[in-house]
Amino acid sequence: MKSKPQQPDELGMRVPIDPVQGNPLLRLPGLIFIGLYMLGLAALITVRVVAHNAHPLYLVLAALFVIAGFGLVRLFRWAWALTLAAVFLPMSYCLWLILHHGIPFEVGFVQIILNLLLFLYLVRVEVRAALR
Repeated sequence: MKSKPQQPDELGMRVPIDPVQGNPLLRLPGLIFIGLYMLGLAALITVRVVAHNAHPLYLVLAALFVIAGFGLVRLFRWAWALTLAAVFLPMSYCLWLILHHGIPFEVGFVQIILNLLLFLYLVRVEVRAALR
């Protein structure tokens, strides 16, 4: 049976190391989900460009989403800023489509709510403090 890694405390006694305490990413599992969400958005954009003959310039956006997703998992501050923009802009775009072009409210509402929740999670103090 394997024993847990231990470290000395202030009195010199050996106490087990908590793996969650040492890794900020494990304390914030939402960042892993948001990184995967960015990769999913990049995959959707790529499929849309290939299958539906969308403008190839959208592939630059997909590449930025991939970079943001991997950088956020690595806890880089620049990736946090890129991800913040990547969830705020589609939310604003969907709201604009609903208000000015009359797309069905149910279609855009789900994306607006999801991106708003991700935006509010990313601006939390705990998330910003974990970044380097």
